[in-house]
Amino acid sequence: MNLNEELHLDSLELARYIVDVVEERKGEDIVLLDLRPDTVIADFFVLCNGNSDRQIRALGDYVDDEVKEKFGKAPFAREGTPDSGWIVLDYGDVVVHIFAEEQREYYDLHGLWRSVGNVLVSIQ
Repeated sequence: MNLNEELHLDSLELARYIVDVVEERKGEDIVLLDLRPDTVIADFFVLCNGNSDRQIRALGDYVDDEVKEKFGKAPFAREGTPDSGWIVLDYGDVVVHIFAEEQREYYDLHGLWRSVGNVLVSIQ
């Protein structure tokens, strides 16, 4: 296995772990998009909804805490606020988008990246 394959496996492991964390905390409409090899933005997007400002905050905090605990990795950047309806956690090769339903429909990242990304996981 070459170094590129190892990096992809690590990012896939991280992405799948984040999906599990979000599902455990009752995130809704979870989608894992594989953007490899066509983008330089990230290997994977994790998209999910929270049903309130409070849940959006909790999901972001929980992902942050659990990824630090398991992988010793903090996000390079954390943007947005629960009251804006969108939090982004950027782990470099994995970007987590936690939305309020209205913002998710408005920005339609799934539709935007549909032609490039393959859906690996979709949990309604």
